[in-house]
Amino acid sequence: MDTIRSVTRIRLRSVDEPLDHPAAAWEAVRFLSAAELLGLLPASLESIETLDVPTVRAVLKEAAAAGVGRQALAEAESRDERDGGAWVEVLVHANDALADSPIPERTWPVLADLLGIDLLAKLVGIAPASARRYLAGDRATPDPVAARLHWVALIAGDLAGSYNEFGIRRWFLRPRSQLDGKAPADVLAREWSPDDPGPGAVRALATRLLDSAAT
Repeated sequence: MDTIRSVTRIRLRSVDEPLDHPAAAWEAVRFLSAAELLGLLPASLESIETLDVPTVRAVLKEAAAAGVGRQALAEAESRDERDGGAWVEVLVHANDALADSPIPERTWPVLADLLGIDLLAKLVGIAPASARRYLAGDRATPDPVAARLHWVALIAGDLAGSYNEFGIRRWFLRPRSQLDGKAPADVLAREWSPDDPGPGAVRALATRLLDSAAT
């Protein structure tokens, strides 16, 4: 049986200016949640309890070092860091960059810890043995598999605002009326593309949870 460990390092207790601007706070939380599930939190950030500019900058730099969101980092470096409105724009661009940039070599370890290799393999439509090879770096992750892995990470990032690690795993396995009685794990079965209707419906369901948590 696979050992499943906690991956969540984001346990916010306070928000500092200017990220206390509601829209900035929302985009910042989305950014940090997605970055964590994609494997882009710096090792130096053992626990994130305060939502502040230094934390966001550190994650922007880590993402840029991995080739993601370099424009957003440049924007962050050139803006008045006391301007909450400017941070909204920076973080929207950063979130767009994360959504469009699969990084399988970083994402495999995080999702394997969160979901377990057997469930993760099922969600991305491959055999557990193949997933272990990609996780170990013995083989390069094919582009279609990387796209599915990325989609699962984005879904898990959306869920992180409403569920703990156990709840996220359970969410994928429970039937949903919005999915015609199927569980998300059953919709995300075999080979699929993020552009397919079923995976799109699964992501939309998770995003609605994220939106409701903001209101």
